[in-house]
Amino acid sequence: MQHVVHPLALHIQAVKRRLLIIGATVVGSLVLTFTFSSEMVAWLNRPFPNQLAFYGPTEALFASIKVSLLAAVILSLPVIFYQCWKFIEPALLPTEQRWAIPLFMIAGGLFALGLVFCNVVILPLVIEWFVSFGLDRDVTPQLSVGTYIDFNVKFLLIFGCAFELPLAMTLAAMTGFVSAHQFAQYRKHAILLCLIVSAVVTPDATLFTMLLMAVPLMALYEVGILGARMFGRNLTHSDVDLPLDPDLPINTAGTRVR
Repeated sequence: MQHVVHPLALHIQAVKRRLLIIGATVVGSLVLTFTFSSEMVAWLNRPFPNQLAFYGPTEALFASIKVSLLAAVILSLPVIFYQCWKFIEPALLPTEQRWAIPLFMIAGGLFALGLVFCNVVILPLVIEWFVSFGLDRDVTPQLSVGTYIDFNVKFLLIFGCAFELPLAMTLAAMTGFVSAHQFAQYRKHAILLCLIVSAVVTPDATLFTMLLMAVPLMALYEVGILGARMFGRNLTHSDVDLPLDPDLPINTAGTRVR
């Protein structure tokens, strides 16, 4: 008798296979990037004029691993996006498949743009402000490499993810889940949410760093509204107000055919 494999088991096997490919790619990239860890630490150390110190036997090692892991994930993004794409490809309609690859490319570009913006603009401002604050009080700055790298990596990841906001808003408008008018209508609520999120996710709870995070988030929200207006679906009153007959069939997109 022929053994029938359950579809759920096939999906689990596919997920495991693609996660193994992603994990192997990240580990291989980590081996490569670790050889350049000293250069990456020196690059992140640019805004700080003094030499970094370490106060534990393993602190310098783990700081190098942490910055190398961040670089390895960035280097592996094409493989990560490709594996995600191949997993969801069978579930997409042909028209949706045409959008998938450009969206993955835009997502990767926005993440990289967030990293560059944070490294070039935000981190120098933050580090210079904190160091100057201590120098004005006759305190000699002597930062540990572990704390410094952890501070930098957190900021880089936060801004990389934050720059995905316009894409997420545009996709929500394209699916008809929300409109650009609704985004604009709740702008005040979004500003308050940006301040709350900035206070929660920033590595330190100071007003200065919170504003450095909140202001770009507000600007990205406005970019998201613009994207929603350009590419979002135009919902009419008939789309919203017309009742649906429960006896009508459901099409492949999950909505009832009128």
